[in-house]
Amino acid sequence: MRLPPPPLIMERMTTTEKVREEAGDDGTKRQFISWVTLALMTTASVASLRPSPAMAIYGLAAVFLYLLPAVVFLLPTALVGAELASGWTGGIYRWVSEALGKPLGFLAVWCQFAMTIAYYPSLLAYVASTFAYVIHPSLAENGLYVAIVIVTIYWTGVWVSSRGTKTVAGLSSFGLVVGTLVPGVVLVGLGVVFLAQGNPSAAPMTPDHWLPPWTGLASLVLIVNNFLSYAGMEMNGVHVSSLREPRSEYPRSIFLATGLVLLIFILPALAISWVMPAHQLSLTAGLMQAFQAFFDHFGVGWLTKVVGIMLVLAALGGMLTWLAGPAKGLVQLSRQEGYLPPVLQRLNKYGAPRNIMVAQGVITTLIGVLYAFSDDVSSAYWMFSVITVQIYLIAYLLMFLAVVRLRKSQPDRERGFRVPAVRLVAGVGFVASLTAMVIGFVPPEQFGDAPLWRYLIVVGGGLALIGVVAPLAFLAFRKPSWVHPEYATQPSPPREG
Repeated sequence: MRLPPPPLIMERMTTTEKVREEAGDDGTKRQFISWVTLALMTTASVASLRPSPAMAIYGLAAVFLYLLPAVVFLLPTALVGAELASGWTGGIYRWVSEALGKPLGFLAVWCQFAMTIAYYPSLLAYVASTFAYVIHPSLAENGLYVAIVIVTIYWTGVWVSSRGTKTVAGLSSFGLVVGTLVPGVVLVGLGVVFLAQGNPSAAPMTPDHWLPPWTGLASLVLIVNNFLSYAGMEMNGVHVSSLREPRSEYPRSIFLATGLVLLIFILPALAISWVMPAHQLSLTAGLMQAFQAFFDHFGVGWLTKVVGIMLVLAALGGMLTWLAGPAKGLVQLSRQEGYLPPVLQRLNKYGAPRNIMVAQGVITTLIGVLYAFSDDVSSAYWMFSVITVQIYLIAYLLMFLAVVRLRKSQPDRERGFRVPAVRLVAGVGFVASLTAMVIGFVPPEQFGDAPLWRYLIVVGGGLALIGVVAPLAFLAFRKPSWVHPEYATQPSPPREG
């Protein structure tokens, strides 16, 4: 998963703007894009190499473990997101608020923001382990080193983002090419040449290994990571109105994007499994382990440092590009509706939500310190990845409920795209999301001999405190004075029905 765009908020519109919205007219000449362009945009927003090591552990079965969540989660979120985005502006807050009420709308937006609290430590742990191969590979599993990197880079990112700099604006596209496409092609190419030379694959590639061996839920837990990998697919649904024939072209675009995303996910995972035995793979440094093994095999080991720098720059570019985005979206919404106390709504002179980023940074620092006391960086990385998935899935559960409710409560609302068999599609997505949340509470086989209670406390406690208790507390203690003076005297926009 590439970090998703900041959550959109429900904007206050003038009467003229609302009329234009209903008519699908923004007062400018309409610009169309091709369905292929939209497919490429969607691929760029989702595809990443970071989850490859977790799936490479399964060898050939990684194909099945990528395809299954693609069918039951990736496609439903993309289709549902297209219907909602083409019928209502304002993003997930507007969708859930219209269908289920404003408190649940706030919960959905909060979860889109709060998932980054657990996401950044896991992302920066990956950065630390990757950069270790530029310095010294043994540092990749050193908890103190990883903790120092997490804390240092995060606060540096906060400082850069809080100054409102525009120098990082193009880093996301740069990261896709330099940190995903080029290393991905190189990795797969090396793998193919490696096998063509007659070298045996580290993982069996025979047909009887298409399905992972079943030894209980613990043997399949790593599939939960794929839900996070696919998250954000629905974000490009906002562009469905830019297609000439949305009803026919959008499904075509989504199926092409799904195919491309699967290729980018599956092929590198297989390439890693060809050269690295599963029991030696690190969840954070597995990608670099594979590059190191391939480059050493071909006598160009020095290229490992080059690839490591490319991957690090791409990851940091993505983090800096989006660091203030989700926080700013939440702050803007809270200024209008009074969901957060004024101290967390403040913007600095550059218009950046520095206070809430600092509050987020305190938690990130505490999580980073935990790495310093961890003797297994891969396990810590996995636990925070699971928390990220579970928090984000709350927003998806609400989104699937919202599309069904809105189809019933506002059937005549003009939509650029309608999901066929919406109850079935949304139902499949809802059940898949709920199942992934439950499975996340089962530690994977790779968790080792660590006590189960520690895993459950970290994962369950993280989900409960960040994803449930915090937003409920803000709603419970919410005061009228929390609405920013700029909006306090303005009437709320009428509820559409």
